[in-house]
Amino acid sequence: MSYWDKVKLYHQYSKHDHYRSAPGPGYMDWENQPDPFRHYDGAEIIKLKKISLNEGPRFYEVLQQKSIPSLPLNFETLSQLFFDSLAISAWKSFQGSKWALRVNPSSGNLHPTESYLICGPIEGINNSPSVSHYDPKTHGLEIRTTFSNQTWENLSEGFPKNTFFIGLTSIYWREAWKYGLRAFRYCHHDMGHALATINIASSVLGWRTQLMDHLGSKDLEIVLGLHEKNEEEIEVANCLIAVTSQESNIKSRDFVSGFSHLKWLGVPNILSKDHMDWEGISEVSQATLKPCTTDLPNADFKRGILLNLLQEDSFPIRKAIHQRRSAVAMDGKTRISSETFYQFMAKTIPDACPSPFQTFSWDPQIHLGLFVHRVDGLAEGLYFLVRNKNHLSDLKTKLKNDFTWTKPKACPPDLDLFLLQEGDFGGIATSVSCGQEIAGKGCFSLGMISAFENSSLNYGPWMYPRLYWECGAIGQMLYLQAEVSGIRSTGIGCFFDNPVHQIFGIKDGSYQSLYHFTVGGPVEDTRLTTLPPYEED
Repeated sequence: MSYWDKVKLYHQYSKHDHYRSAPGPGYMDWENQPDPFRHYDGAEIIKLKKISLNEGPRFYEVLQQKSIPSLPLNFETLSQLFFDSLAISAWKSFQGSKWALRVNPSSGNLHPTESYLICGPIEGINNSPSVSHYDPKTHGLEIRTTFSNQTWENLSEGFPKNTFFIGLTSIYWREAWKYGLRAFRYCHHDMGHALATINIASSVLGWRTQLMDHLGSKDLEIVLGLHEKNEEEIEVANCLIAVTSQESNIKSRDFVSGFSHLKWLGVPNILSKDHMDWEGISEVSQATLKPCTTDLPNADFKRGILLNLLQEDSFPIRKAIHQRRSAVAMDGKTRISSETFYQFMAKTIPDACPSPFQTFSWDPQIHLGLFVHRVDGLAEGLYFLVRNKNHLSDLKTKLKNDFTWTKPKACPPDLDLFLLQEGDFGGIATSVSCGQEIAGKGCFSLGMISAFENSSLNYGPWMYPRLYWECGAIGQMLYLQAEVSGIRSTGIGCFFDNPVHQIFGIKDGSYQSLYHFTVGGPVEDTRLTTLPPYEED
């Protein structure tokens, strides 16, 4: 069986349906709930600075990468990058229980994504080049290894001065404990959320990011110190991001020499005492490992030609980042204007909103199938946002023949939004989202419809998780725009895959729904107490 066949088998078997759920644990084994925080026992910890939420740049300025000065790399700016992308944003408590919320969203608040820093000497952090693990619980760096200046010079040659790298990984067990086989999907949604938070936090500082996507999965394991595995809690290396002070066209290079024989410090904590094996996750993970490639895929791909789609606003972006919350219920009555709705749509378009998508070096593969419920100036109904114009003609052949494909009045000319069918889809949206009322009681909800077979065949089976990364980045933009608009949103991972396809008329594997979202007026849970993210040092 080919790797692509294994991917398709996993995707099919991990689908939910009205009459069949994807394989899952069937109960909550609270005794074995994984520790949401990875730490390395014995590693030196460098506490970072908690950066106060000053006014800073506005939301739209950062998203357009517009007139933001590039700040120098130092202890404070590096602290702010992690504080604005992967740190704790608040603690919640209820009847003696307490749990942390983070800046980067996560399915079930389980946080399978870990991050690592590779950098040269920085005053206040290290006197020599090092690899560190970021610990959000302490907002600190755990020093895992140091290496020679010569290795760092070889690594950073050709990059702008003060370039550094962030590696992202996934621990599938953290999600599989609750969600079973479908956890692989959710882990890569979370990867997309994390990528977008890092991209945006970098842009706040006037920095740029680029995915070092020529690296293979095995190379990443060596560079991040993950080649020694705990087979029950495997941590999978996903990507390495170059963070630079200016936009540059970075060429591929050998990142592994100099890392193969380093001494790694600290022992990773065990997250659960017992585990349940999900063989299907292991198989799809192996099938989607990325090989080394000689060049960065689409390294010359540029974005930012539709900047007129974004409206100016006065909302401080760091405020939006840190106050972001997932709605737990919608009120079923809040309405938004069509202008606000169009801003939600524009924030998902890389050509209009380049900042959050700057690490995605491939053409957009995700489109939005929309259930519009309560938007003034727009008829209730089924809509479709095309995020890649090259897919439009194919989509019209793959979706239902009787869809109207009508552009709404007053819709911005550069926004490829189409009304497919008028009608009340609130009940249908609820039904296909595993009966969750939150999907039908918002202002609108949506399914992220991916070009599936062609995208994976054009790139390789390793593109499969990257489709979820793109979905996660879109979701993060919906989260932030909701905060700016005074409402709330939430991701929906539980939906009935094939019934969603039937609504849109998709009859084959050319397009697949990978992630759902809902946006609207939240119902706050007043039973919960909110506590600050960190105690005063």
